[in-house]
Formats: sequence, C-alpha cells, structure tokens
Amino acid sequence: MTNAGEGQQRILAAGAYAEGEIEARQQGESGDEPPGAPEPRQQAPKQEKQRGLWGDAWLELRRKPLFIIGSVIILLLVAISIFPGFFAPGDPNAQNLTLARQGPSADAPFGYDSIGRDIYTRVIHGARASIVVGVLATMLTVAIGSLVGLFAGYFGGKTDSFLARFAEIFLGLPFVLGAIVILSVFNAGIQGAPGTIRIMLQVILTIGVLAWPISMRIMRSAAIAAKQQDYVNAAKALGASHTRIIFKHVLPNCLAPVMVYATIALGQFVGLEATLSYLGLGLQYPVVSWGMMISDSQQFIISTPHMLLFPAGFLVITVLAFVMIGDAVRDALDPKQR
Repeated sequence: MTNAGEGQQRILAAGAYAEGEIEARQQGESGDEPPGAPEPRQQAPKQEKQRGLWGDAWLELRRKPLFIIGSVIILLLVAISIFPGFFAPGDPNAQNLTLARQGPSADAPFGYDSIGRDIYTRVIHGARASIVVGVLATMLTVAIGSLVGLFAGYFGGKTDSFLARFAEIFLGLPFVLGAIVILSVFNAGIQGAPGTIRIMLQVILTIGVLAWPISMRIMRSAAIAAKQQDYVNAAKALGASHTRIIFKHVLPNCLAPVMVYATIALGQFVGLEATLSYLGLGLQYPVVSWGMMISDSQQFIISTPHMLLFPAGFLVITVLAFVMIGDAVRDALDPKQR
C-alpha cells in the first residue's frame, strides 16, 4: 500500500514538473517573464579601443594648427615638384634678352632675371631639385646615423666608445669646409661641368656624410634607454638573437625621436643645398634650383630685387613649413609637452 502511494506521488510530481516546463516555454515564446524571474543583465558598454603612441600622436597632430598649415604647404610643394609643367608650362632656361631685368607683370608674375628668363617658371621648376635633394639626403642621413647609433647604444662598451669617437670626427668638421673637400675630391679630373644626376648624388652624399652623427647620437641615447626595459630582458631570457632583439624590440621603440629630427632636418637640408649652390659647389646648370637663383641675383640685389625675393621667399617658406611640422610632431610624441 505504501509503495503504491509513493508511486502515485512520483507520477503527480512528474506531471506538475512537465506542466511547469510547458508554461515556461510558452511564456518565453510570448516574451512574458514569469513572476519573480531575475532581471536580464545589462550588457556592459563597449570599451573604446586603446590607441598606441602613434595613434595618440596622430590624434594630437590633427588638432594643431601649425601641423595643418605646414602640411598644406608641403603637399602643395610636393605637387609642384611632381608636376612643374602644370603650374608653369614653359622652359625654365629659355632666354629673351629684350626682357632682361624687367619687373613683375601680367605675363611674368615674378618678373625676369638678368638674361631674360622667367623667374616664376624657374622658381616652380627649381622646387623639384631642392626638395628631391633634401628628401634623399634626409633618408641617407637618418639611415646611416640610426644604424650606427642603434648598434652603439645596444652593445655598449668598446663598440659604443669606438663608434662614438668615430662619429665625433665628422661632427667636428665645419660643414662648408667639409663640403668643399668632398666635392673637390668627387670632381677631381673631370673636364667641364658634371652631369645632372652625378652632381645631385654628390650633393646628397656630401650632406649625408657630414650630417649623420646627429641622428646617430639621438638613436644611441634612445637605444641605451630601450635596452634596459623589461621586454628586452624577457627576449634575452627566451634566447632571442641580438639581431631579432635590435630590430624587433629596440628599434620600434626608438623611432619617435629620430622621426622628429628627420622632419626638422629635411628643411635644414633644403637650406644646405641652397647654400652649396649659392657658393658654386652644389647643383649647376642646366639644373634649376633656388640656391642657384639666389646666387645669380647677388650682383643685382639693389637694381633688381625681385630676382632675390621670390626664390628666397620660397626657400624660407619651405624650411619654415618643415620646422613647423617637426615642432608639432615633437610635441605630439612627447607626453610631457601635452
């Protein structure tokens, strides 16, 4: 009797459980929640993706008027360098002695030089040589200096001492004197003026040889600080090679100060090319550059000032634009400046 009662109770309990499951499913399909049911958890708001150093720097740069103004000027100069014929169709070396030293007019916005060449056309076409020399010289300088400084700072000891003393030899050379010596050696035994490509490569190599110790010192200091970090010690403990540690872990964390220097140095190297051309050591005819135009105007500064003002103005604006960008990049990459 007792066993029959227990069996009946079990059957009733199973039926009640089945009815409860059916009601729960029906309420779930209709969207009604059973009384006393816990409230659904609210989804946590999605966290904004964290930005790294370069992401923060780019966000900061977009807010700086100096960076925007400098970038617009540089982009315009790059477009002029790539498509000079679009902005000034004509031969920059075309001469017309009947127009010599005439001032600005509707036909020639910048006037004519001492032998009747259109100064506006020459300024536009001269941007290509000046900017190409500046960009390539900067790339060469940063590449040499960064590699030497990276190895000197990472290995330290005798390697660091030797490379640092070697760099000081070039750093102690006066730029103009060193350029005279190097360019004289390059052009020794050459009859007539060297070719366009040859003289441009000579100027680029001269600037690179004399200027690389500065970027070397910057990279060396950054490498000394980076090699003491925990991630470098962890890579060493895991058995990573020196080459992997240098280029995988140390170099990416040393690029910020070098990038700042490269941006500012680019404007300086454009000015250095103009200096060499002004002294007769840099680019030569038939190449057109702002430095050559300034050199041609030195005898006519009083009587024909427009020969000097327009190429010098473009040169100053270019150098100033790169310096503005460099200052903005420095402030953006240095959290202490914010």
